[in-house]
Amino acid sequence: MNESITSGEACEALNGKTKKPFDASLPVRQTGVRTFKINESIFYSIVFLCAIISNAQVTKTSIESYKLGEKRDLQLYVPEDYSAEKTYPLIVVLDADYLFDIVVANTKFYAYKDEMPKSIVIGVNQDKLRYDDCFYNDDNSFPDKKGNLFFEFIGMELIPMVQKNYNLANFKAVVGHGITANFTNYYLFKNNLLFDAYVNLSPSFAPVMESKIPERLSTIENMTFYYMATGENDRENNQRINVFNNQMKGYTNKSIEYYYDNFENADHYSVASYGIPKAFDKIFKIYKPISVEEYNNKVLEHNGPVVEYLTKKYNTIEELFGFKKHISLNDMMAIYAATKKKEDLPSLEELSKIAKKEYPDTMLGFFLQAEYFEQMGEPKKAMRTYEKAFGMQEIDFITKDLALDRIDALKADFGW
Repeated sequence: MNESITSGEACEALNGKTKKPFDASLPVRQTGVRTFKINESIFYSIVFLCAIISNAQVTKTSIESYKLGEKRDLQLYVPEDYSAEKTYPLIVVLDADYLFDIVVANTKFYAYKDEMPKSIVIGVNQDKLRYDDCFYNDDNSFPDKKGNLFFEFIGMELIPMVQKNYNLANFKAVVGHGITANFTNYYLFKNNLLFDAYVNLSPSFAPVMESKIPERLSTIENMTFYYMATGENDRENNQRINVFNNQMKGYTNKSIEYYYDNFENADHYSVASYGIPKAFDKIFKIYKPISVEEYNNKVLEHNGPVVEYLTKKYNTIEELFGFKKHISLNDMMAIYAATKKKEDLPSLEELSKIAKKEYPDTMLGFFLQAEYFEQMGEPKKAMRTYEKAFGMQEIDFITKDLALDRIDALKADFGW
């Protein structure tokens, strides 16, 4: 999980040293097999408990589909503090009969930790209909008959229904398993992609799709997240999934964030429990607070003013998800520590301006500005600004006592 900044570490930064630095990263591009060994009994207990909690927020509903000529049962999760003033990413879940609760539980868990945005989840119950819904033509491997109608149902009826009733962000993800995972990939072949993220859980590929999909992914220009998971014991699908993964290694496309996991001891069905949390962990990496790893490998290695890293990170979040994210105190402290470590005074000044906008009623902005003046050799400006900070609300380790200590130190140094 993400290890973020503590106030103790930020206090260390005040004295020009970091006991345990943090880390900031844009999504990391990675291709290759990763094997995980998980205590299954503990894992399933956590997922089961989360699913029970999530049920309280789920609405069971239905839609009369003109495309399909039938009523389809749906499950809908809307964050309990939903506000019409905000926008929310949408996650579409196929095979919702058994995948929906796991997806909702992980959505709530990661949102609670501020490691992904709060999201709306819509699930299509398929049960005995999944093979008809996902029907494809054996000659070209693309949807045919009812499969073609179901393809249009998702894009022309289901998503517009949610859009009509809720404020959706730009970002949309789709989750499928087995034959429905194969089906999600058909949306990649639209000129205007319907989804920004694809979670493929042990797909049962239509003929030659293991080659067609990598080829298509290599040509996509918009930022797209693609997650593939399989299990060592899923022998029915493993061979073709391995072909897919090897094909992906042959392509380079900076617009695609591709992730692949092969879970030890997982079979065709348990891979869903392992894969969904890993998918969210990776797809929403940019959204997470700056971690120790990110600080070391990204922030400190950034070529340019370190505050630029912060603004780029949050601009990317806004571009991806379609809304501005409030800059977390954790991330402010990460950049603050980096300005001290790299002796980047211009970034410290700019960070103080950001702090005044993001935390206007607190001491943070004026305290950072005062430190900037102090480092620039302007003690009178520094003392007056520390005094302004003193009159505002304390925040984290920045207290009135700390401001008084700084003021007293300046007076002692200059004999005032």
